[in-house]
Amino acid sequence: MDIISLNEFYKQIAPGVEGGLEYLLPDGINKEIGHFNVFDTSDLVARFKVKPFMPYNRRAYYKISLIGGRNRAEYADKVIEIEKNALAFATPKVPYHWLPQDMNQSGYFCVFTDEFLIQTKSGVVLDELPIFQPGGYPIFQISDEEAEEITFIFKKIHKELASNYAYKYDLIRNYVLELIHYGQKLQPATSLYPTHTAADRVSSLFIELLERQFPIESPHQKLSLRTAKDYADRLSIHVNHLNKVLKENIGKTTTDIISGRVVQEAKILLKQTDWTISEIAYCLGFEEVAHFSNFFKKRTSLAPIGFRS
Repeated sequence: MDIISLNEFYKQIAPGVEGGLEYLLPDGINKEIGHFNVFDTSDLVARFKVKPFMPYNRRAYYKISLIGGRNRAEYADKVIEIEKNALAFATPKVPYHWLPQDMNQSGYFCVFTDEFLIQTKSGVVLDELPIFQPGGYPIFQISDEEAEEITFIFKKIHKELASNYAYKYDLIRNYVLELIHYGQKLQPATSLYPTHTAADRVSSLFIELLERQFPIESPHQKLSLRTAKDYADRLSIHVNHLNKVLKENIGKTTTDIISGRVVQEAKILLKQTDWTISEIAYCLGFEEVAHFSNFFKKRTSLAPIGFRS
């Protein structure tokens, strides 16, 4: 799985653009720390006569999309069918694939780096926001009314980016934060509030340790934490206490949560890389291919080779 840079992104959305990439870059962007740009999807489709297809990969930038039209979105191992309107948030941590189902596409999307928003007065750290947390809710089906409200924000961004206002990027940062908070208000309330109890904190730290090991980007990378005891030792608590806390807070045992995340990563690697089954088994902490095959088949009813094909 490749990590798509901003330059590669521009080449993907507009192959063969006359005048090179400068045609698509906003004025004054080189004076800024970080990067930001916004696009009208219907304009891209009309101008370049191609569907804005995004192959399955991780990106080296963040993206917020107002999607209008029939699309299929794939995040990690989740597939979401979009019939009309959706608001989507993409982070460099999670691979995704966006596949329009026809040429009747509309909406807007913006791309930016974390350095762009760090310059706000509050010094926003994107990965600390609920909308960009691993295992969160990255895509929302929305109503026509909500789509109109979000369109209005994107139009303000589009207009400001084309202006000569000296402080336009400061204003655009506020609009981007407005989009982020709009998405966060669409999330379940339980995902928006910080935890308070000791048990909640243990659960939160466990999930953070788990997600920090992913995604697997090289056949030479290997999970350092594989068992419930590994995580308990890292958190300096007894494994029985960790299991009790997770069972009460999440409804699953420590082993079940770890196994579920390993299976999710295994599916991604089997479908999106050409690594051997042995290499994938090694990366995911299995010393024997047979152990990995039995583990995978027990949880998916398919052998790894069967799932891949």
